[in-house]
Parts: sequence; C-alpha cells; structure tokens
Amino acid sequence: MPRKKSDLLQPSEWKIMRIVWKLKTCAARDVYTRAKELYGWSSTTAKTILSRLVDKGYLSTEQFGNCYVYKPVRSAVKTLCCSADALMENAVEGTTAPLLAHILKKSDLSEEEVEMLRSLIEEYKARKEG
Repeated sequence: MPRKKSDLLQPSEWKIMRIVWKLKTCAARDVYTRAKELYGWSSTTAKTILSRLVDKGYLSTEQFGNCYVYKPVRSAVKTLCCSADALMENAVEGTTAPLLAHILKKSDLSEEEVEMLRSLIEEYKARKEG
C-alpha cells in the first residue's frame, strides 16, 4: 500500500533515519548525541522527530526502564524506493529520462552497479521490442 504524501519523510526525518539505519538498534540517547554532533540539534528536536517517525510507522520502539530503544521498520532501500515511487507519480510526461540522468550524474556508482543498470536497460529495451 503506497504511503500518503503526509507520511513521506521530511528532510529532518531523513537525517534521523540515517542515524538509526547506521546504528541499526539504538537508544534515544545515541540518536540525540549523534544529531547534536552532526546537526547541532538539541535533544528536544531529535526527540520530536523520533516521535514523528514512530507515529508515521518508520521506527518501532521499546521501553526498557526509562530508556527507549528504536529500530527501523523497513530498510533504507525500501524507504528510498517508496519515495522514488512518489516522485515518479509526480513526473510529467517527458521528464523521466532527465530525472534519471540527473540522479545518475549525482551518484558515485561502482562498476557492479553500472553493470546492473546496463542490464536493466537491456531488459527494458527487450520488453519494449517484444
């Protein structure tokens, strides 16, 4: 089921999710500390964003005494794909190729990733011709 636009991640939420994805399972204090180091955010700001991410279903939480432990509900790739789907829903006819080209220019791909893209393009061409 596609997410509603209001459920998509906002820039500040992506920042917190990157921290949680990297740590995999983390205490709230770990997130506050890292957000302060990276972005200069107060613990209150990080706490607010963590709460929003739980409400939106991106994070699960467990309480151990007075400590909260957070885990991502889905992987970074699945979350990015959901956002890409929302982006593609808004693409105007004729803008898909320039959008993909822009993403490619901004990317630092390994040779293996380049080969995967070549393979996908060949599969796409074969479907179109078939």
